[in-house]
Amino acid sequence: MAFSFYIYYRVAPEKTGACEPLIRSLIAAVREATGIQGRLLTKHGEPNLWMEVYEGIADEAKFEWELAEIAGRLKVQDFLQPGTTRHHECFEEPVTK
Repeated sequence: MAFSFYIYYRVAPEKTGACEPLIRSLIAAVREATGIQGRLLTKHGEPNLWMEVYEGIADEAKFEWELAEIAGRLKVQDFLQPGTTRHHECFEEPVTK
């Protein structure tokens, strides 16, 4: 079974310029730690709403731990709008018979 993670959050407008290289570093560190290549998206019409997408994950618990550890180490929370957090959603491919 393969899992996909979607992490969305609002970046503080005044920190957008500094946040993008940080998130690209996070994505690279996640790839190094897990072998999973992520993507960074922004919502059309809402440039401060960002989403990281990671697909094809076999071990969701290990991946989630690695992602949280790297985001914590890079202090991603410091770049978000005050009072907001990163939201994680995990989806799995449906089992068909």
